[in-house]
Amino acid sequence: MQRCCSSAGRSVISKRWFSSSSNDKIVASVLFERLPVIVPKIDPTVYAFQEFSFRWRQQYRREYPESFLKKSDTRGKGDYQIDYKPAPRISEADKSNDQRSLQRALDRRLYLLVHGTTHGSGKPVWHFPEKVYESEENLRKCAESALESFIGDLSHTYFVGNAPMGHTVIQPTEDKKIPSIKRFFFKSQVIAVNKFDIRKCDDFVWVTKDELLEYFPEQAEFLNKMIIS
Repeated sequence: MQRCCSSAGRSVISKRWFSSSSNDKIVASVLFERLPVIVPKIDPTVYAFQEFSFRWRQQYRREYPESFLKKSDTRGKGDYQIDYKPAPRISEADKSNDQRSLQRALDRRLYLLVHGTTHGSGKPVWHFPEKVYESEENLRKCAESALESFIGDLSHTYFVGNAPMGHTVIQPTEDKKIPSIKRFFFKSQVIAVNKFDIRKCDDFVWVTKDELLEYFPEQAEFLNKMIIS
């Protein structure tokens, strides 16, 4: 009896997931991000605290004999000892402000925006990769199809979870015949690649969170809460 009730409960939940009026459009949108490539700079306050913590621990450090500490100086030099030169934090793409390159803002997360016509807009606009839900198995599959239509192969991507990270509802303003749009956002990440062959759009950019909010001033508050980085 308990098993039957559980099955019935799942059925109800499944139906509620897509419950909407027949005129509503359900859209799966993808927040495609590239994670930081290098370690971000430490905040001055955090650095000051770490410096204080180090000096405090030094008061109680264990004292070692001087002969033991100089053992490393007598070790012969081998091939494993090489001169280390850190790579520059500012890339050529940063210098030229090339927003179409993934080799910029290496210590920040980057997000893909594409330019073209989308659902609910009568003219080309900047938007996330997205697709209207049709006959896909679920919204996650719809989101994968949306991203695949812009970048092709998904072998260098990773979708974080099966559930959306947020959603918005756009109601029609003047013409009530136009259906409302329910947009569900899914997160996906770049894996082990520095360039994508992005297509089916007029233009594209890789932007930081601060730059992204400038593209969507009307949705800035919502996006700022949804994107925690």
